[in-house]
Amino acid sequence: MCLAVPARIVELEDDKALVDALGNRWKIRTTLTPEVQKGDIVLIHAGFAIAKVDEEDARETWQLIAELDEFQEEQDRTLKQD
Repeated sequence: MCLAVPARIVELEDDKALVDALGNRWKIRTTLTPEVQKGDIVLIHAGFAIAKVDEEDARETWQLIAELDEFQEEQDRTLKQD
């Protein structure tokens, strides 16, 4: 299964960028999306920006990820109580 995650470009030099998604930062390449700029939100897959995305769509995805994280934490607490 493949997953692409939206992240905001916080640093950009040539085709190398530092991105941030929900406070997590990592280095990526923008070789496939040469038009992106610092501040843009891009979809990241396998270390590459594969598309520029709308901020509203990114926020919706980030919210879903946060909800999944909360659900997992709840499940972990429930299992510890049993």
